Amino acid sequence: MTDLRFYLDENVQVVIAGQLRKRGIDVVTVRDLGLLGDEDITHLTRSTAMGYVLCTHDSDYIHLAASGVTHTGIVFAQQNHHSIGDWVNFLELIYTVYSAEEMLNRVEYLKA
Repeated sequence: MTDLRFYLDENVQVVIAGQLRKRGIDVVTVRDLGLLGDEDITHLTRSTAMGYVLCTHDSDYIHLAASGVTHTGIVFAQQNHHSIGDWVNFLELIYTVYSAEEMLNRVEYLKA
């Protein structure tokens, strides 16, 4: 089983990536890649090609997944409803519970 890796889109706070890295979790941000402003489908396709679970506040990704676009996992949370700690704790939990194979085409929701 392969460990999860996370791809934070441009709406997710970058400090979350730093906190996950301190916990030994592989994470990349759109800012790290210098790809701010790319289309949602491009981010989802890239994260899938890289084997990363996409983390976002953007509900467009939920619609893409529902339309049948294959992906390596999506974690969604409503913007301004969750603290940095909420994100870090939830992603760490997902990291310990699921393998990369188990996250294929799965959407997880960070609930209020």
